[in-house]
Amino acid sequence: MRGAHRRLLLLMCIPLSLSGTQTQKTEGCPRWPCPKNSVCVDEKSCRCKPGFTSSDPNRHGLIMKFTEPCEDINECLEPGMSTICGPFATCQNSEGSYYCTCNLGYKLHSGKLFFANKSENTCEDIDECSTGQHQCHNSTICHNTQGSYRCRCRPGWKPISRLPSDPKSNKCQEPFPAWTLLPTAQSRSLSRFSVEVQNLLRDFDPATANYTIQKLIEAMDKLLEAPTDIDTLNATDRHLVATQLLKYMEQSLRMLAQFLPKGPFTYTSPSNTELSLMVKEQDNKDVTTVYHSQAWMKLDWALTAGAESSENGYSLAGILSSSNMQKLLANAPMDLTQSRDSLEELYESPVLSASLTLLSNVSSIFLTNTDTGKLTSNVTFKFSYSSVESKRPREQLICAFWDTGEDGSGRWATDGCSMNDTGFCQCNHLSSFAILMAQYHVQDPRLELITKVGLSLSLICLLLCILTFLLVKPIQSSRTMVHLHLCICLFLGSLIFLVGVENEGGEVSPRCRTVAMLLHYLFLAAFCWMALEGVELYFLVVRVFQGQGLSIQWRCLIGYGVPLLIVAISAAAKLDGYGQQTYCWLNYKEGFLWSFVGPLAFIIFCNSAIFLVTVWKLTAKFSEINPNMKKLRKARVLTITAIAQLIVLGSTWVFGLFLFDPHSRWLSYIFTLLNCLQGLFLYLMLCLLNKKVREEYRKWACMLAGNKYSEFSSSTAGTGTSQSQSRGLRIRDVKASSVRSPAHARSCRSAFCCRHRPSFGPISDKEGMYTWQRVVTGPLVLLLVASLPHHSFRLPQKQKPASTDLQPTAVVPEAGSPGDRAQVP
Repeated sequence: MRGAHRRLLLLMCIPLSLSGTQTQKTEGCPRWPCPKNSVCVDEKSCRCKPGFTSSDPNRHGLIMKFTEPCEDINECLEPGMSTICGPFATCQNSEGSYYCTCNLGYKLHSGKLFFANKSENTCEDIDECSTGQHQCHNSTICHNTQGSYRCRCRPGWKPISRLPSDPKSNKCQEPFPAWTLLPTAQSRSLSRFSVEVQNLLRDFDPATANYTIQKLIEAMDKLLEAPTDIDTLNATDRHLVATQLLKYMEQSLRMLAQFLPKGPFTYTSPSNTELSLMVKEQDNKDVTTVYHSQAWMKLDWALTAGAESSENGYSLAGILSSSNMQKLLANAPMDLTQSRDSLEELYESPVLSASLTLLSNVSSIFLTNTDTGKLTSNVTFKFSYSSVESKRPREQLICAFWDTGEDGSGRWATDGCSMNDTGFCQCNHLSSFAILMAQYHVQDPRLELITKVGLSLSLICLLLCILTFLLVKPIQSSRTMVHLHLCICLFLGSLIFLVGVENEGGEVSPRCRTVAMLLHYLFLAAFCWMALEGVELYFLVVRVFQGQGLSIQWRCLIGYGVPLLIVAISAAAKLDGYGQQTYCWLNYKEGFLWSFVGPLAFIIFCNSAIFLVTVWKLTAKFSEINPNMKKLRKARVLTITAIAQLIVLGSTWVFGLFLFDPHSRWLSYIFTLLNCLQGLFLYLMLCLLNKKVREEYRKWACMLAGNKYSEFSSSTAGTGTSQSQSRGLRIRDVKASSVRSPAHARSCRSAFCCRHRPSFGPISDKEGMYTWQRVVTGPLVLLLVASLPHHSFRLPQKQKPASTDLQPTAVVPEAGSPGDRAQVP
């Protein structure tokens, strides 16, 4: 029985020991075990250890039941314990005790984490900014404080007030974008503009937002209106500056408009730059119009805020229209990818490129919403532009926007925009817009055929002229030398024009600029040599010198040096003036064409004046009592030739000036035909109508045909031996001029190789036919002679006379039959 009781007590002690209590088996302690964190006092109670207390504060830590626990005392909450740790420290409770730690932002000088009381307190401030322990945004600057830090906005930046206010997590935004100078566009004007706007916006006061807007627009006008070094920038850099300036103005005006009162705002600068703003509540769902005299816009107001929300509950829409932006956007390219196929189908010819003319001001559209690349609804625009009287074929009005590329440059594009017949534009995105007139350059197959065939004919005629002046010795003189260099310049210019004038790439490459400069130089040189011909004529008729006028050195210096000087000055002043998108010729814009038209007009005027004086002098000399008729007739022929030459060359280039104008289709036909006739005319006037040249052509033809060249006189009057003897008979291959053998008579079988020189009477039909034979066959003979080797071109040897037994006979033509022969013993 007693053993059973013991086992029962043992089973009751096991769970008590598992619960964490301890059993007091010493004498004078209660039979039940004392709770954790307590000690035995007597047989009826236990006492909690220091730092612990019973649940009943009146028993002062005594435990009367084994189920009553000892609870930890939080010494940090006891009266007088708030300062036990000292300054910049905090009391931390622990089980049965406490310890001290430095506050957040402080640390012990020794580097330890805990200390016991105030006497051990060495807490000091931690500089989070210098140690990098802060969490400030990169738009702010860290400033250390006692035990903490603050994140303050950078100078000139403003906090984003719609975010929760926390000194340690502030985020700021730049109220005005910083104008950064482009590394490739070195310009003092841009530097001054940058300094001016930075000074204007450095100490911005929201109360002066209206004034700041006006000054900002006036600074932009000052940059674009006056002639500055921006004009000297190349096209790529100018387009980069335009992109940067448009973006900068949009961002600045978007920031400044936040400080304007609710409602519309308009401003027109002295340079006629217009700004219109509309500020309304953000939750407005109406369709709103914003307009001024240059632009009109209608949009759904919900588009102005987009996914963002304005800090003051308002959103805005604005239009900035500038008439001076064309200075930077001149010669800007355009993307024709979307419309090229339809245009080629319409005109049934390849579209080479498009010349763009800016008809309206450039209008920048901006909203509070900065994500305007793809709007949920279209925006409608209408822009004021210069009226077009009648739209010609191959012209089109385009509503285009300035498309910014990845490299910062830009071009005109039409993606996402359409324009109806009434002039309204609709776009699903926002940017800077303008109305353009596109003049399409469509390849004309007929004109291309005429150009190739005609210029080829002109080149052949000019080549014949050059060979004639080089090979025909009897005509070589100072005047012939002038004609030779004139034809060389025209030949090279026409050849380069034929093979290289088209610019297939669409962009003005160095090759295209070189071709344009060569054409400029060669055609100017041709007119300079034509001017030298007028000078030679002036020396011949008006100023009679014993010498031969200008020396060859002076002629070459004037003929080739003056055009070289003009081209060098033009290229140094404006290299972009050489080359167009479609053709490698002078640019018509900004007056660069005057570098060719000016010298051309001056030469034509001077030659015209010289010819007038020459004609007047010739008229006076013909009226003299004993004029030198031979010399006067020669001068008259030279004068008529020079005047006709001036008329043909001058009239050709009067039409040639407008050759590459898209409106000049018929002028292009006229110029091409005149250019073809130009070489033919020079060959006709300077070669075929020259008697000495024709004689040389006939002589070469006879030599190539194997016939001897003979020349004799004949009479066209009755009969009679006396007439035949008086005229004389000249046969080159017979020593006796008055007789010839039958063998020699047989050697001149071809009438083409026997030159008849009738003394009296008109030229017979047969002789006229011979003359035209010479004119027609002359060019062919010249080409054959030029192609022969030098050693094979020899005069035929004289034939030895026949046997001495034969009696010499004289050939006397019968009356009325100049070509027949009669032997007289």
